Amino acid sequence: MPKGTGKVLAQNRKAGYDFSILDTVEAGIVLQGTEIKSIRAGRINLKDGYAKIQNDEIYLHNVHISPYEQGNQFNHDPLRTRKLLMHKKQIMRLMNETKSSGNTLIPLKVYLKDGYAKVLIGLAKGKKKYDKREDLKRKDQKRELDRALRAR
Repeated sequence: MPKGTGKVLAQNRKAGYDFSILDTVEAGIVLQGTEIKSIRAGRINLKDGYAKIQNDEIYLHNVHISPYEQGNQFNHDPLRTRKLLMHKKQIMRLMNETKSSGNTLIPLKVYLKDGYAKVLIGLAKGKKKYDKREDLKRKDQKRELDRALRAR
């Protein structure tokens, strides 16, 4: 099964605008019981999230998972740091990529695969303002071209 397939529960739409995505890697997430219930309900926000490698392990920071409504005292902290599950070789490769040339790790989407919540992590490089403008110009030109072809 290709990366990023399954029932998509959340997507970081601004990631493609703010960053150039160089590579993607799939990772599992260590969750508490009420967190997976909230994720299945689609109550997760990836907008400000990022991943960080600490002590040869990778962690997901700043991803908001809303508290589960029927969770009472067992509910979780919405912004807690969550560990990601990846092979050691993958983590080492990502660590080498992020140490050099100002790359960062951002979550692109969260989806269900075989009943487990997975996150698609993107190795990304930040775009400058003029790069964003260039992308918008290209997108507009493509849209105009498609309209002209459809009108024929």
